[in-house]
Amino acid sequence: MPVFHVEYREWAQLRSAIRVREHGIEVRISDILLGVSPTVIEALAEILLSRLNRRPPSREARACYLACVLSPAIKQRAEEAGRRRGFKLMLPPAGKQFNLEEIFADLNARLFKCRLPQVKLGWSVQRSRAILGHHDPAHGAIAISRILDSPRVPRLLVEFIVYHEMLHVQFPVERNHHRRVVHSREFHEAEKRFPEYERARRMLRSGRWGRNRESADRA
Repeated sequence: MPVFHVEYREWAQLRSAIRVREHGIEVRISDILLGVSPTVIEALAEILLSRLNRRPPSREARACYLACVLSPAIKQRAEEAGRRRGFKLMLPPAGKQFNLEEIFADLNARLFKCRLPQVKLGWSVQRSRAILGHHDPAHGAIAISRILDSPRVPRLLVEFIVYHEMLHVQFPVERNHHRRVVHSREFHEAEKRFPEYERARRMLRSGRWGRNRESADRA
């Protein structure tokens, strides 16, 4: 039998890791899970060992673990840990071409009736085309990829990305049995209420917005 070295770590996120080392197998668990029931730890152990062996864990283990981490108490502890220990590195919201605070305020007034709470806004440090937007509930922040802050990008597309992240504020992650539901049915229905939704989706799928403004407008 291999030797296991298990310890809790003060991480900013609710995550766990398992690695094979020369001296045995190292397991690191977020201290956010301190005090949870042994059944949850057993479920997490199965998930980590399944990851190590590159096979899926049982539905029962996933359901047990998700029921714990998506419970209000653990979610609150995770958000508090994220605020205390982590930070959200972003550039100021007033970019060279677009001001994210102005866009947020306009969308909040027009499409949310000013019901969304104010969040931190900023441009990402990296110019990512793969991740155009991200909502961080622990820090109450929305980051938009800096690649969109360009005169070649239509304002409609930036508004659509910001609107999508605002919906994550309105519809937090839910649990459906053994699955995490990031985009619920209500989320998708609300997303389709964005003005010129189909045109914005065509722009996004075309991928031409970062290269040529005119071609993006014709999409």
